[in-house]
Amino acid sequence: MCAARSSQRKLWTNFLEKGELPRPNSRIYGQKISESNVSAIPFRGKILGIDPSLRGTGLAVLDIKSRNEMDLIFSQTVKVQAKESLSACTRRIFEAVSEAIKCYEPAICAAEQTIYVQNFQTAQIMGIARGAVLTAIAIHHLPAFEYAPLRIKQAICGYGRASKEQISRMVQAILKIHINVGFDETDAAAVAICCFFTERFLIETSPGD
Repeated sequence: MCAARSSQRKLWTNFLEKGELPRPNSRIYGQKISESNVSAIPFRGKILGIDPSLRGTGLAVLDIKSRNEMDLIFSQTVKVQAKESLSACTRRIFEAVSEAIKCYEPAICAAEQTIYVQNFQTAQIMGIARGAVLTAIAIHHLPAFEYAPLRIKQAICGYGRASKEQISRMVQAILKIHINVGFDETDAAAVAICCFFTERFLIETSPGD
């Protein structure tokens, strides 16, 4: 396990020094694909990343041009005051996600999964935010991918226990961001980057190809 972590860190060190991104395994719905009969084509286009939260949902749209060129073209934190009702929060999140989809026309949406929490009320609140996000995506008939926080941290930092500060610094390095962006927005961008690193359009080929 220590060797794997060391290898991940070397990959990201190489990126920071040379600007070369590590190549992830080809996957579809989380399953590794045999490269003997499948050709993986890296995604090109826009990805909407979402970090669901009842009072501070983060949104980020990335324009993917190549493996080493991706731009943050939009980011937003959907802030909802504590005095507003749950239904008002749900509406605000739904409207913000819908507006981002309409304005930027992403081909893919990616969201952070709701993690297990011991407090039942907290779990309910997180579920409400996630439901608003997934409903907005479904209404616009877009593919939606979800990733566990641990998976996102591993994809971005090579370490599943990375802090928000570490994720933010790595996201800003990858995207070459030189402006101040809040944690909710860099978290959303991290989800989009994780999606790009993980998913591929796959083309079946014959063994002789």
